[in-house]
Amino acid sequence: MSTENEGNAVPPAPSAPPVPMASPAASPQGPAPEGNAPTAPLPPVPHEAPAASAAADHGPAYQGGPAPDGSWPPPPATPAYADGGSGGAGAGWGSTYQQPAPKQRGGRGGLVAAVLVAALVAGGLGSGLGYTLAKDRDDRGSTTVSASDGGVTQVKRAPGTIAGVASKALPSTVTIEAESTDGEGGTGTGFVFDTQGHIVTNNHVVADAVDGGKLTATFPNGKKYDAEIVGHAQGYDVAVIKLKNAPSDLKPLALGDSDKVAVGDETIAIGAPFGLSNTVTTGIISAKNRPVASSDGSSSSKASYMSALQTDASINPGNSGGPLLDASGAVIGINSAIQSTGSGGFGTGQSGSIGLGFAIPINQAKYVAQQLIKTGKPVYARIGASVSLTDSSDGAQITDQGTGGSAAVETGGPADKAGLKPGDVITKLDDHVIDSGPTLIGEIWTHKPGDKVTVTYKRGGQEHTVDLTLGSRVGDN
Repeated sequence: MSTENEGNAVPPAPSAPPVPMASPAASPQGPAPEGNAPTAPLPPVPHEAPAASAAADHGPAYQGGPAPDGSWPPPPATPAYADGGSGGAGAGWGSTYQQPAPKQRGGRGGLVAAVLVAALVAGGLGSGLGYTLAKDRDDRGSTTVSASDGGVTQVKRAPGTIAGVASKALPSTVTIEAESTDGEGGTGTGFVFDTQGHIVTNNHVVADAVDGGKLTATFPNGKKYDAEIVGHAQGYDVAVIKLKNAPSDLKPLALGDSDKVAVGDETIAIGAPFGLSNTVTTGIISAKNRPVASSDGSSSSKASYMSALQTDASINPGNSGGPLLDASGAVIGINSAIQSTGSGGFGTGQSGSIGLGFAIPINQAKYVAQQLIKTGKPVYARIGASVSLTDSSDGAQITDQGTGGSAAVETGGPADKAGLKPGDVITKLDDHVIDSGPTLIGEIWTHKPGDKVTVTYKRGGQEHTVDLTLGSRVGDN
């Protein structure tokens, strides 16, 4: 019925499918002090979600077996959420959520977190032992030299340094704990969007709490607040929650312009990888407009599509929903998915960072968040045509029939008015190369309803170009 491919299963991911970053796995963490809520691993990414595309500027070709024509939202895609995606067994998006009677989730994601905690504890014991030995040696005449407390040794960090950016952004970043009514849950990240208490994060981070579950947000200073879901968008993988009894001194993070980001620009990511809240990592923008389809890997999951910012900043399960900042500290994206190498030795879909992270451009996320705050429902741009989600590198082909036997090209819709017909293969949207159906969906969703775009397509071996005004669809269903 439309390029959103409502109702159809998600096709194989494009050339480089990202792995989910936020699925919770069982973590051995014990109860954390107020403000240090345990984080859970993100869920693994479905096999159908397209990752980087094979187009010249979109990466490898879309991979995966053939899938039904394009109804949206399709089943899980190959890329996985940054936290692995929450909501269901096998998910692994963050560190496991510690509960009175913890349930193992997501393979060995919890084990990884446990190993990390054990390593930290061992390190603490080791340093204590080292101190004792050094003290004993001092007692026997050993001499040590300590740095002076004078001003000469005090380090001054300019606002533009990574340390300066981090110190300013961390107080406005939160660790989110989501728990369903049956006790399932995980953790992810979010950031302050406005002074009214709205927090922006990924849809898959809060998915467990959508139907009557529990949500909390913990700031780096240890203050924890109960929260409620204002709105969530499955297709965009964006959600907005609101703090209950929000403090009056909230400082929203400044939003940048993701359209002006350039490959090679420095990036700073903040999140809770494997439950380690308030972690800061750095890298660069590795690529732009990377077509990515991601999911939590569960049988009931529907894919999310994005024309993502790719970064090599270290992103792991638990980073999902956190801000990707530029060198000035402005938010340019929402960390959402990572490329997986398979099990990575840590259990199904639970590999760590391999330098391929994907973020939703903030220009798109801002529009979605504003719609959710205003109406509680997402609004999607559409062309009114069903496209194939099968493996392809030649373009997005309009199917012969739509979902449930409906017409592939909606009568009176944008595509119909532009003269598009079943069998046409769309190869470009404006100047962006389209190599598959999922790539087209992700690119369309970077626009707003009412935007005019130029569509290049092939029919009978001949190339044609036509202008089209995008329509709209409200809600995920």
